[in-house]
Amino acid sequence: MTITVTYKRTRAIRMRVVSNGDLHVSAPLRTPKSEIDHFISENEEWIRKARQKQLAASQKRANFYGQLDLSSQEKRNAAAQKLDAIIHPLLEKHTRQMGVSPTLITYQPTISRWGSCNKRTREIRFSLYSLLLPEWCVEHIVVHELAHLIEANHGPKFHALMDRYFPLWKEARKTTRELVRHGISAASL
Repeated sequence: MTITVTYKRTRAIRMRVVSNGDLHVSAPLRTPKSEIDHFISENEEWIRKARQKQLAASQKRANFYGQLDLSSQEKRNAAAQKLDAIIHPLLEKHTRQMGVSPTLITYQPTISRWGSCNKRTREIRFSLYSLLLPEWCVEHIVVHELAHLIEANHGPKFHALMDRYFPLWKEARKTTRELVRHGISAASL
């Protein structure tokens, strides 16, 4: 485990275990190293439990994404075709309703985002791992990215668009997060 200490304008020493199991500590400016070391040693039990919890969460996340084999270009192409067959009709439906039109749709094997939208170029990318989700959750992702063609950020205007065009968006987002958190796909349901 690597311990990273960052000095900040803060009042107290804080720490968190990050996704790879390392410990990140934030300490007030000019805090002596001995005080930080003492804080860490006093909280060894919390650190141990937090690392175990983080490791279990990372394993479940890996199990979720590991259900889709994208190890070769041929497999990625097949997944893209399968996902396009799901997304294309959803795009047709929602672009008409929302009065928007993306210039390019692409599919990428991304695990950090379900989709992304470049408002300037009007290009939308979808994660191939969306295949692991129920179709209504995929529809949420489609509407979410199309809404970004109208409103770039996630402020009140964006949420109003989501409420208007996909009222179940909060439930879909929650379901998506739960599936990843528990390491199961829609096919397992």
